[in-house]
Amino acid sequence: MQLIVELIKKNCIGSQDELARLLAARGHIVTQATLSRDLKTLKTTKVATDMGNYMYIIPDGNNLQDSMLSQAGQSNVPISHSIGFVSLNFSGHCAIIKTRNGYASGLAYDIDMSHTPEILGTISGADTIFAMLREDVTRERARQIFARFIPIDIE
Repeated sequence: MQLIVELIKKNCIGSQDELARLLAARGHIVTQATLSRDLKTLKTTKVATDMGNYMYIIPDGNNLQDSMLSQAGQSNVPISHSIGFVSLNFSGHCAIIKTRNGYASGLAYDIDMSHTPEILGTISGADTIFAMLREDVTRERARQIFARFIPIDIE
């Protein structure tokens, strides 16, 4: 998997076929199923570039990925580097969590796998998570729950 990480960090890879060809060129023949499983394990995300293409990213703040995705306006945002957390806001019964590009899906997965009854479910993009809260959940309670996953102050 280390080679996959290296290839994704150093190249703009838009498909599993393209990644498989790069791996094969380095002597590693992999099946699509294995590659798919490895990409999921690495919590990769496929995001659109400013050129209309797609590329895999690994949530780690890689310089190549950051420069290619700088149009997202996240380059000067204070973050928690360990999980890419940027901010938490609420609208009605929905919590909106902003992250660095590539971090949202892994964080949403962790939230969903906690099976917290106050959170009905999440939907994630590359840098945003929408978490639907039960109607009776206060924002204070939601902050307590999210504090298990993201570095926020509970007041």
